[in-house]
Amino acid sequence: MKHITLIIIAMLFSVVAFAQQSLDTDFTQTKLIKVSGKTIQKEGHLTFDGNDHLTMTYTQPEGDYFIIDGNMVRIKMDSKPKTELDASKVKMVQLQRSTLLNCLAGNWEQAAADNNAGLMVTEMNGLKTVSIVAQGKVQRGGYNSIELVYRLSDGVLTKLVLEEATGIQNTYELK
Repeated sequence: MKHITLIIIAMLFSVVAFAQQSLDTDFTQTKLIKVSGKTIQKEGHLTFDGNDHLTMTYTQPEGDYFIIDGNMVRIKMDSKPKTELDASKVKMVQLQRSTLLNCLAGNWEQAAADNNAGLMVTEMNGLKTVSIVAQGKVQRGGYNSIELVYRLSDGVLTKLVLEEATGIQNTYELK
């Protein structure tokens, strides 16, 4: 019994060590549109409170933003007009919102379940890689695959790759 308790405590510590309490960092985003092969580079600052508040303010291109504040999602991207959506009323936005927040918070199992996906965790060369890959048809607004890379030394998220069902892949390198 004592051995089982120690294993459970070790497992919980492993999950908690890689759950992001909060993030406040600069990032670079590389958007790859697979159909055309076009690549778009962006830069900005990301703040995540560990719950349901995420702010991505872009410095390149200046003025763009992506904000999650509870159920509200506010977006201004690519010279398009700003958009404000209530995720509780739009299923596709709810899926994207919850997937992103769960990934940042280290709730990989929930992100995988929401996207009808399998989950694999590997450790190599000082990094922990979490791969979430869809199994079967991807829901509208869902992801074909998600990859999260953490430094083993401190559990900090350094890279997030989201491949949308549309074939667009966004890679976020966190500094």
